[in-house]
Amino acid sequence: MDWKDTLNLPKTDFPMKANLTEREPQFLAFWERERIYEKMLEKRRHSEAFILHDGPPYANGHIHLGTALNKILKDIIIKSKTMLGFYAPFIPGWDCHGLPIEINVERELKIKRGELPPLKVREACRKYAERYINIQREEFKRLGVFGRWEKPYLTISQSYEATIAREFLKFLATGQIYRRKKPVFWCPTCVTALAEAEVEYEPHTSPSIYVKFPLREETLKILENTLQIKLEKPTFILIWTTTPWTLPANLALAFNSEFDYLIVELKEEYLILAEGRLSALCAELNCELPPILARFKPDFLEKKKAKHPLYERDSLIILADFVTLETGTGVVHIAPGHGEEDYQVGLRYGLEVYTPVDQEGRFYKDTPLVGGLKLDEANSLILEDLQKKGLLLKADKISHSYPHCWRCKKPIIFRAEDQWFISMEAKDLRKKALQSLEKIKFIPYWGRNRLESMLEKRPDWCISRQRVWGVPITVFKCKECGEYLKDFKYYEKVLSIFEEKGCDPWFEEPVEKLLPEGTVCPVCGGKSFDKEKDILDVWFDSGVSFAGVLEKEKELRFPAHLYLEGSDQHRGWFQSSLLCSVGTRGVPPYEMILTHGFVVDGKGRKMSKSLGNVIHPQDLIKKYGAEILRLWVSAEDYRDDIKISEEILNRLVETYRKIRNTCRFLLGNLYDFNPEKDLIPFEKLPPFERYILHKLSESLRKIKKAYQDFEFHLVTYEIHRFCTVELSSLLIDINRDFLYCETKESFKRRATQTVFYYSLDTLVKTMAPILSFTAEDIWQHLPYPKKEPSVFLCDFPEYDFKITEEELLKWKKILSLREEFLKALEIARKDKKIIGSSLEAEIYFEAPEEYEEILKDAPFWEYFLMIAKFSKGLPPKEGILYEGEEIKNLKIFILPTSYKKCERCWQRKPEVGSLENPELCSRCLEVIKNLISPAQVS
Repeated sequence: MDWKDTLNLPKTDFPMKANLTEREPQFLAFWERERIYEKMLEKRRHSEAFILHDGPPYANGHIHLGTALNKILKDIIIKSKTMLGFYAPFIPGWDCHGLPIEINVERELKIKRGELPPLKVREACRKYAERYINIQREEFKRLGVFGRWEKPYLTISQSYEATIAREFLKFLATGQIYRRKKPVFWCPTCVTALAEAEVEYEPHTSPSIYVKFPLREETLKILENTLQIKLEKPTFILIWTTTPWTLPANLALAFNSEFDYLIVELKEEYLILAEGRLSALCAELNCELPPILARFKPDFLEKKKAKHPLYERDSLIILADFVTLETGTGVVHIAPGHGEEDYQVGLRYGLEVYTPVDQEGRFYKDTPLVGGLKLDEANSLILEDLQKKGLLLKADKISHSYPHCWRCKKPIIFRAEDQWFISMEAKDLRKKALQSLEKIKFIPYWGRNRLESMLEKRPDWCISRQRVWGVPITVFKCKECGEYLKDFKYYEKVLSIFEEKGCDPWFEEPVEKLLPEGTVCPVCGGKSFDKEKDILDVWFDSGVSFAGVLEKEKELRFPAHLYLEGSDQHRGWFQSSLLCSVGTRGVPPYEMILTHGFVVDGKGRKMSKSLGNVIHPQDLIKKYGAEILRLWVSAEDYRDDIKISEEILNRLVETYRKIRNTCRFLLGNLYDFNPEKDLIPFEKLPPFERYILHKLSESLRKIKKAYQDFEFHLVTYEIHRFCTVELSSLLIDINRDFLYCETKESFKRRATQTVFYYSLDTLVKTMAPILSFTAEDIWQHLPYPKKEPSVFLCDFPEYDFKITEEELLKWKKILSLREEFLKALEIARKDKKIIGSSLEAEIYFEAPEEYEEILKDAPFWEYFLMIAKFSKGLPPKEGILYEGEEIKNLKIFILPTSYKKCERCWQRKPEVGSLENPELCSRCLEVIKNLISPAQVS
């Protein structure tokens, strides 16, 4: 008869081929239809909460690998926290205002800024944002991300817009906001001010020029008298700049009082510069060190004057400690309208904040020499004029890091304009923000140093933007005296209107309909007011999400337990949220910050169209399914930049297959197992099975700790390792014979199935936060009754199987010996080719005394090594000799066996051929007798 029909072969409908791209949408539909996310929350409604607050992605374009990485990480945390027993709601959100949307709408409508009424532009922007919210929502859901997708938080909702305005007014009412003409980062292309977080530094080529400022006659005389010298040749102060276009705005020349300055003779003229920069200048000019006429400290020149090199006006000589000897000449040309340090020192010396450049990066038409020109055009004309006047010592080009707009990627400028600022010093905001870092846990730890250094250096926060797609700066100004209304009572009506209609009415309603009836200026009694036209920086929009979401949603709490974003958000959302919260609440909005790196290609390069290395998540899902993307996110250490390539993905596919196929094997061999009646108690299991369950408990502890520590790469590693080592290489390999060849109800088979049951239960639940689709697939194919309709309604297991230290030591020795025996068998099979498999081998051995007790049990070792015979001593005839590599003085001899093969179990036993059925071994013969009639046995 066909003995195969008598075996307990695996049975399962769980497919061998994953077909992820086809099957994943089925599980998405199942989760939605069965409201699994809502049931997860309901089940843990009264448990301890864990709140991860979603940093809102921008509603502009499809998701990319970076946003996919971010949302998958959040999803892994939400699911793992839930399965650890926490109540962990997740409310996703979107950042919907701002310049990129407004610019894209202008392109779509083929209009320029200001050509349409504000409400028309705002309506088009809202529709644009809503379109991409819907697109991104479906793309995030396709990744298997759980959350309250039907009701996310949106910065364009009426309630949220009212919150933004309310939080702004809290800063205004407490005196932390001021308006001033002050230089800020300015994008001439986008025509708006930028926050520090909206600036990127990229390589750029600029002019590099040395310019000579002639001394005024009275300054020359003071210099001669003080230094007791005669300056009979033309004398100049030498400066260096990479922005010739700022020279029309020059009002001063800054020296450092700590430096020594020289008067040197070069080409029939005298030049003044810092002693520490003379050698560098000579290298630039390719000349010998010139004669030195005098050395002096510059204090006596303070408030004296030089001539402007372009115009008939003066440049004031001033002192400033920010002047360095790192570059230039040790003298800095000062344009208070085009630099933060220039502005600050200008205030000290009473200089005008002069800005001859308009919002689009052109000189105002009344500016002498360069009126109406763009900056690049002006550079050429300025150099030409300096050359004609003999005031250009040297002109060259320099490549250096230069600020660019993060949106349009074009170079930006520093430019003074009347702007609104949140002061970092008023009410000690900077100090409080820095002190609050003590209360925050940073993952990784270096995040604190990064955020701290940025807070220490950051200037006042410019929060005004010269656009229309955003929340207006809700401020009224008295027409009579120019005073701004700051008390909250003036804005309660506006806030109630915003709550009901959003902030569009600000752009269409007259002031009289927005102010409380009978409002008068508290300073002058005036009754006429103007409303501010600028809008708020979108970083303020998202920065107050704690007020718009955490404090408003009843299922959440303030502060959140965790904010999780990319490392660029130390200068973005992490920082803006901290300042907004500390500035109005006195505490941070989060207890932990978790930072992930950027996605780079396999060579560690940033992804860019020019390199041709951009990978889109949508393409990967079509090829591999979302599950492989989720595995990629978990397998990489997100604290560094995360590499992705075809090679990496193919390696992950193999990891996935190993995990999936191991689980499929477990499923297939549990088809007739009912844990309620077939489960064998741990203490009654054989030693080997107890050891495997002990290792399972160890793995489970490691996995749960890794989830708690947000170290998901360790989770993936441990799941894969347990599948590969304890299951595939040990239990499955060794006990396969028991599973297939014993009777269904045999103790040995049920013992193996018991371990399979605990292993599968652990694997399916602990993999669920990461391999969500596969875990659900396995759960739906479990062959025994289950209490929950979805794996996500379960908690992680609590198994704690322990064996003694003595048993552990024994198993350590057994497995060390096994490794040596397996090496010997592999040499006999692969190199010497005297056996086809271990089943055909006989092993003889000589071992050190400490191993003799363990090696006494020959039947155990025959089963454990899957061999025909195991015996101490020398073999009866010559065999393959192997000497232990790790265990010294261990000698292993391998012989091919002469025993015949049992045709049912393929084991080679001495009794095969001598029983009533010569094809079978004694064990198989007994099994067969219980299955079929005596006549069939023979």
